[in-house]
Amino acid sequence: MESMLTTNQAARRLGVKPATVYAYVSRGLLTSKKVNRSSMFGVAEVEALAQRTGARGAVAAVTDRIRTRISLLENDRLFYRGRSVPALAGTRRFEDVAHWLWTEIDSTDLQFPEGQEIWMALPDSATLTDRVRVAVALAGAGDPLRFDLDRGVTTAKSLIADVVESLPLIGRPHGTDIADRLWARLSPLPPQPDLLNAALILLADHDLAISTMAARVAASAHAHPYAVVSAGLGAMEGQKHGTATTIAHRFLAQAESDPMGAVAENLRSGVPIPGFGHRVYQQRDPRADHLLALLRSHGDLVADKVIGTQQQTFPNIDLALAQFGLMFEMRPDAGEAIFAIARIVGWIAHAMEEYKEPGLRFRALGVYTGDRP
Repeated sequence: MESMLTTNQAARRLGVKPATVYAYVSRGLLTSKKVNRSSMFGVAEVEALAQRTGARGAVAAVTDRIRTRISLLENDRLFYRGRSVPALAGTRRFEDVAHWLWTEIDSTDLQFPEGQEIWMALPDSATLTDRVRVAVALAGAGDPLRFDLDRGVTTAKSLIADVVESLPLIGRPHGTDIADRLWARLSPLPPQPDLLNAALILLADHDLAISTMAARVAASAHAHPYAVVSAGLGAMEGQKHGTATTIAHRFLAQAESDPMGAVAENLRSGVPIPGFGHRVYQQRDPRADHLLALLRSHGDLVADKVIGTQQQTFPNIDLALAQFGLMFEMRPDAGEAIFAIARIVGWIAHAMEEYKEPGLRFRALGVYTGDRP
């Protein structure tokens, strides 16, 4: 039997009122069938109409409720609370930008606390982001005040410090800033904390990215900040989100000795070149442009040789992070760790914003397409 939708379900999928559904029937755009004296509509026909009309349906009903003062993406530019993100990345410390995102209050020389060393027994196959996820869970379990939702800033500062401390130390920190502490856990080369500081700022937030949506949904249930961050990390682990920079790193490592050969191999196999294009930006990713420009002052980039072959698209932040890691002999998954630690700032900022809204406001209704009783 064909899967059918009720009038209300069809209306939700089409993003219209039930009366409009009947108007579609009278215009011949939908076919109504009587089932147990109720008007029912074929799923395939409703879906085809939704595609033609560009309807976002229930998804729009949820996302259109989200009003935020945190990030603005407009005309291929990114702003944090009205301030240009590349400009912040070139002039401010990560800690002070984090405080700006959380409170809308300027600070200078803000210090995060010393992190607590978190012991964890993980297999050799564990990635750096595996360590980040475990560290967040353990830090939450060890905080008896984790359900105090008014402690967002204090919790966030301690959490970021703890997460950084959880990563294996491969060098000696040359300063107390987060960028100094994190560098000593990512690269064996002489520290370049200004570069890492810029990368952290560029990645701190990005409007309603899928991981931020997950974090806001958790916050809507009044989950504590550690759980909110865990929700964001879960979504970030997806192949189409946070792990993209690791894929780009491996590609650049292959391209280092033969850029054209690596590009040709991807083209022959039908696999897109990783690290290019974006779902939101149209012609440029301002984060990638800024970070790649900084990296060029430290030497020639493998990424530039690949960029020259991609005339119809543009490099994104995944490629820039991959080039950063490759240039300074970081692990392939180092970009993921930088992304995750930076984005904790944005997830907490969105959680603090969401805590002020009515709880559970994102409860959506499914469009049932199975057999009807």
